[in-house]
Amino acid sequence: MDPITAAIIAATSALLPGVHEVEKKVFVDAYEALNNLIKKKFGRQSELVQAVEAVEAKPDSSARKELLKEEVVAAKADQDPDLRNAAEMLLKQVRMQPGGEQHIQNAIGSYIAQAEQGSTANVNITHSQER
Repeated sequence: MDPITAAIIAATSALLPGVHEVEKKVFVDAYEALNNLIKKKFGRQSELVQAVEAVEAKPDSSARKELLKEEVVAAKADQDPDLRNAAEMLLKQVRMQPGGEQHIQNAIGSYIAQAEQGSTANVNITHSQER
């Protein structure tokens, strides 16, 4: 997943129980910086901004996350160095929050295994014998 989509999903999913006000402000400032940069570069009415707002409204929706990912790629936002830097700053803030270093993966389909950062994944298929 590109860093922009990952940062937005992580930020909208992680809203911060038990975080001190100073830490919360830094986190919120990093999120707003990325969000404002997206609006500046693509326009407030762009499909990318609408996808961000949709994820903000329902951060647990897999469909909205996939739409965001699609719009980031369609707009080529993932290739913009300014947006990538802002996303990395936001991800850094997310990681610093309690429980912030979480890895979210979403796989759709059959026989899929995903792994990252030195972990492993397996797919085991057993076929029942029909008589």
